[in-house]
Amino acid sequence: MKKLTNLSMLLLCCLTLVFSACNRDELPTEGDPQDSINTTSPLSDLILAISQDSSSPDAIDCIDFVYPITFFVYDSNQQQTGSQTVNSDTELLQFLSGLNVNHSYSIDYPIEVILQDGSIVEVNSNSELQGLIESCESGGNQVPSNLEQILTTGSWFITYFFDDQDETSNYAGYEFSFSTDNTAQATNGSNTVNGIWSLTSGSTPDLNLFFGTTSPFDELDEDWDIIEATQDIIRLKHISGGNGDVDFLTYERNPGSGGGGGGGGGQGSGPLVDVLIDGVWYVTLLEDDGNDETCDYQPYEFTFNSNQTVVAASTNNTVNGTWAVTNDSGTFDLILNFDISGPDDPFEDLNDDWDVLAYDMQNINLIDVSGGNGGTDYLNFGRQPVTNCGGGGGGGAPLGDVLVDGQWYVQSYVDDGDDQTGLYQGYTLTFNTDGTVIAVNGSTNISGTWNVFGGANDLHLDLDFGSQFPFDEFNDDWDVSNYTDILVELFDISGGNGGTDYLTFAKL
Repeated sequence: MKKLTNLSMLLLCCLTLVFSACNRDELPTEGDPQDSINTTSPLSDLILAISQDSSSPDAIDCIDFVYPITFFVYDSNQQQTGSQTVNSDTELLQFLSGLNVNHSYSIDYPIEVILQDGSIVEVNSNSELQGLIESCESGGNQVPSNLEQILTTGSWFITYFFDDQDETSNYAGYEFSFSTDNTAQATNGSNTVNGIWSLTSGSTPDLNLFFGTTSPFDELDEDWDIIEATQDIIRLKHISGGNGDVDFLTYERNPGSGGGGGGGGGQGSGPLVDVLIDGVWYVTLLEDDGNDETCDYQPYEFTFNSNQTVVAASTNNTVNGTWAVTNDSGTFDLILNFDISGPDDPFEDLNDDWDVLAYDMQNINLIDVSGGNGGTDYLNFGRQPVTNCGGGGGGGAPLGDVLVDGQWYVQSYVDDGDDQTGLYQGYTLTFNTDGTVIAVNGSTNISGTWNVFGGANDLHLDLDFGSQFPFDEFNDDWDVSNYTDILVELFDISGGNGGTDYLTFAKL
């Protein structure tokens, strides 16, 4: 877990009233903006003193934020005038440094925070966030001073080991013992593996393990961060210096007690997992280094099981695989590993460590940037199969007929990783046969134009709303990744920075 810098501490200060460096009378609360932050207050001094040095004594090492976070902006009459979404510490610094003395600010709950053990918690108010901070700052998850005595007393079992996928079963039946002479043993009665261990110096030591080169025990040979240690459980984490992958290792007193989730998959890994294992999914986009290969997966239904297996089934074929969700300081990865039957098997293109751009109950949008040639791949899962493969519903006319048949709303809009769906809440869109489109929200009417063009495998929807906010964000030539009678899924890759936008319309 990376430490929160003073920058993140500043956010906590503003939103939870925990830190004495802030003037409590000057802070807005959620949903009830009060006086704006005074630019001459201690808070202003804290902004100027912000440091990215995570070794600062003011840093907090037991909690972190999941970005993006959205702030609401209020004028002097306490009327909301806008919002600002931040996606990183750097963007947060820019936002906080530009606070207007005549404005007030509050946070758009719920947000998510990551605790030191890797678990993700939803927070719905300032008071809830304050409670979490106070709890972790009061000494939760601290390494006990008698850790060596705990480690060397009695036996231990590996109840969780995650390295790209759940590999706990590799250590089933092995009993671990750690001796005071810094030797270690793992034995299952018929086989014994010898090793050594040591603790680094300092108030937050690491646990070094080395069991030689014999598989699978060589996987344990790391310098492990200790994220929890008690008489009954020791939870460890290792972040790779090369690619940033995170491994988790948990020892407990009893085998298979199931307490070692640790953030690396399974139902304890947060809301993304809950979404993933809920129902059937379809590949609605697979773009491999500029080549659209979506239709290779059109016949398959994907089912992600809670035991981290995944099954892709069609009428005449079944492909088995495994999956895992990891997170590193709030950035989710979805790791896929399908069985491959030959060199041209399309499922080989799905086998990767995918960065999660955005997700909800209807869509999961993924990206992978190749470490070799820098090529970028995109993978989307949706709830409906693609229909524009081999003439099965594609082409300009069918999509046009779908759009003009009824009213639509913006189910999802993600702008280069920034979820801006909330800007379109309450709007109803009507696509007319004359190529005009109107978005209505109460007394607000925003007009534009639309046009469908392209063939079955290269379908596009062109939208133009002029300069009318917020629909000017939709002015683009959108690629159609999938459409049905009730859903239209679009994406656009920026020609400038290579960012990808996702837009989904759903029928009312």
